[in-house]
This record gives sequence, C-alpha cells and structure tokens, in this order.
Amino acid sequence: MNAQKRHEIFSRLRAANPAPTTELEYSSPFELLVAVILSAQATDVGVNKATRKLFAVARTPAGLLALGEEGVKSHIRTIGLFNSKAKNIIATCRTLLERHDGEVPADREALEALPGVGRKTANVVLNTAFGEATIAVDTHIFRVSNRTGIAAGKNVLEVEKRLLRVVPDEFKHDAHHWLILHGRYVCKARRPECPRCIIADLCEYRHKSA
Repeated sequence: MNAQKRHEIFSRLRAANPAPTTELEYSSPFELLVAVILSAQATDVGVNKATRKLFAVARTPAGLLALGEEGVKSHIRTIGLFNSKAKNIIATCRTLLERHDGEVPADREALEALPGVGRKTANVVLNTAFGEATIAVDTHIFRVSNRTGIAAGKNVLEVEKRLLRVVPDEFKHDAHHWLILHGRYVCKARRPECPRCIIADLCEYRHKSA
C-alpha cells in the first residue's frame, strides 16, 4: 500500500469520527489504567459494568489498596481472569504509592514495570491519558492492519512498529482508536462488513464480502 492511499484512508476515518476515544469509562489516568488491566480477554462493555461498581467504592490507589484483593474481586467477578487481575491491581496500587506518590507515571518504562501492565496497556495509557502518539495493537488492530494492507506484520510488535513508520503524523495520535473501532464494528473477524465500509475501495483485502 502506498502513502497516498494510507493518507486517504485515515482522512476518511477522521472525517467520519473527528474525535475518537476509548470506549472504556474513566475519569482519571488511574481509573483508565485499572480499566485497561481489566480489559484483557474481556469486552469494554463488561469492564465498564464492573468498574462502575468498583469506582463507586474506591477510585484511587489508596482506596483500592484498602479494599484488598478480596474486596476488589467482589466487584470484578464478572470479568474473565478476575483472580489474577485483582492481584495485579492491588500490587500496582502498592507500587504506585511506594514509588510514584500515588500517581500514574507518564513514562513507558515505569508503566511496564507495574504488575499486569505490558506494552499494549502502556501504549493505551500513554496515548489516551497523556496524549502521546502511541499505537496500541490489539487483535482488532492487528487484523485490520494486515487485512487492509495498511501495515502488515507477523506479530503485534511488528504491526505496531510499521504503523508508527507509515501512519502520517497528523493521524498518529488517533490512529489506534480509528483502527480498533473499525475492527470492532465494521472489519469484523469472521465476516467483514465490506458493503458499508467507508474505505472498501482503498482496502487491499482480496476476499471482500458482497
């Protein structure tokens, strides 16, 4: 795919959704961090249902730490892997209080040092909470990038690095959100909805649905 075609793709995505953002509900960088930790192998809808209850009781590192692991579990039992996620959240709260004065660091290395936080989670927090032009590649973005030809890669890191190279700077901050929403609602895994896709004529997928 050439640069002109990529530019047109992101121009159309921007025109359709000028101010995209995450569908996770949050009111602080810490709440976003917790929500993204919970979102692994879970839907945003499911996470939002759980965090509404959790954040109504406690919404700071000190507050969640006071709840304890069992207290956190009681609010997130509807989410997959809730045992390990509760453990990681409590450990993260403790680390934030001990090393960062209870604040979420705006630094990749410090974020990835937190329990339960990997590169994708760090990218989401850096982009959405702190405005950095990072691109967090999940299954939707991996699929869309490869399927359309925007940025092919054998694994998520390859796709992330290629996206950072080929996405025009003017679109880079919001690219993550446009691609994930496109993958979630249009370019679906089992059957992409090509007839209603606004970039279908630019997409290089050879097996478009009729």
